[in-house]
Amino acid sequence: MTIEPVLKQIDLDLDAALERLMGLLKIQSVSTDPAYKDEVSKAADWLVDDLASLGVTAKKHATPMHPMVVGHVGDASDTSVPHLLFYGHYDVQPVDPIELWDHDPFEPFIEDRDGKKVIRGRGTSDDKGQLMTFIEACRAWKTVHGTLPCRITFLFEGEEETGSPSLVPFMEKHADELKADIALICDTGMVAPGVPSIASQLRGMLKDEFTLYGPKMDLHSGHYGGPAVNPLKEISRIVASFHDDEGRVAVEGFYDDVIDIGDNLKSQWETCGFDEAEYMENAGLTESAGETGYSILEQQWSRPTLEVNGLWGGYQGAGSKTVIPAEAHCKITCRLVGDMDPDDIRVKLRKHVEDRLRFGTTVSWDNDLEGAPASVMNTDRAEFEQARQALSDEWDREAVFVGMGGSIPIAGLFKTVLDMDAMLIGFAAEDDRIHSPNEKYDVESFHKGIRSWARVLAALS
Repeated sequence: MTIEPVLKQIDLDLDAALERLMGLLKIQSVSTDPAYKDEVSKAADWLVDDLASLGVTAKKHATPMHPMVVGHVGDASDTSVPHLLFYGHYDVQPVDPIELWDHDPFEPFIEDRDGKKVIRGRGTSDDKGQLMTFIEACRAWKTVHGTLPCRITFLFEGEEETGSPSLVPFMEKHADELKADIALICDTGMVAPGVPSIASQLRGMLKDEFTLYGPKMDLHSGHYGGPAVNPLKEISRIVASFHDDEGRVAVEGFYDDVIDIGDNLKSQWETCGFDEAEYMENAGLTESAGETGYSILEQQWSRPTLEVNGLWGGYQGAGSKTVIPAEAHCKITCRLVGDMDPDDIRVKLRKHVEDRLRFGTTVSWDNDLEGAPASVMNTDRAEFEQARQALSDEWDREAVFVGMGGSIPIAGLFKTVLDMDAMLIGFAAEDDRIHSPNEKYDVESFHKGIRSWARVLAALS
């Protein structure tokens, strides 16, 4: 089966593909809000029907929260062809603050922006637009050749934006049905405009939260200011102790299991087309505040972090209230790399805080624990080079292996639960505003994303 007629079919069918995407985008599949539970289920039904139109045997599976969609195509007894699993998620982030959207987030449309066409609406980039690039590639293969070039299992999740509470139990229960030669994930982006990228490593994550207690009640600052310990002052001092003047995390043992990247990968990153100045400017920043001695990409992809995500206490209303608060609060996340163990880092972080308590203050920790280790992909597998060449052919630019600053736990779960390597290929742009008002996805990303997956399927088959 040849690829050229498939690519031609993709070009001819682009308008219809965009129209199908619009239908999925209109469904308000916000997974975090129970008010949208029926909409999430509606999106799952939409995907089952769309897969069925391709001849895929698809089913919606109930979970304690939101449905999983699983589909299969190809002869399960035929081991002479590769078996690929494709994963995407169809749930989306809430749209708040709604007043910052220029248009209804669930009335998607195409607009011209700075000379290029973009699809505007919630879920365009994360992850409905990306998910549909693969489905549309399969549709083109089926239209031209009457079949797909290999066995494919589809796994679409409706809880990714809520932390995927049902995912591991579902994968364990359906392991025999889901196990394939390799997993493909389309929930990532390109390192620079027009530079096709395969994520080769992802940082892990650890979340924690603590409350620092002082007086047994809020105190009048005129009566107790001076003698009384102020939890806000104390928590600020502790937070300030998390880092040294070079931007390194000062928690003892934090870097014990960090692994430096090799010279070959570092060289690839240096020539991948990433624009540090533009990256900083997009966020309204002028200079890096990160770890001294490392480039921005190294800081983002291969170095661990400890970030304070929330710090509060005392009076928050209008005007002034002269109190010394009884307690103060702090939310923390750590991005993990190499062999860093989330549980080990949690112990070290908590010890760092508890060793610095003074003046009779006490601390309590949130026990809603969440953490996942970093993931490093097995790029020695032949599929990675085959996919890299396929992407290079489509984009007329050498595809690169990149790191990712964020965390995509599913990549690691495929390995730990199903003993299956994963390959992450995505076409999102840095300015897609995922999780933010006015989210968009470039029409070029959608179009060439479909063509890219068609080429990848040909290369892996």
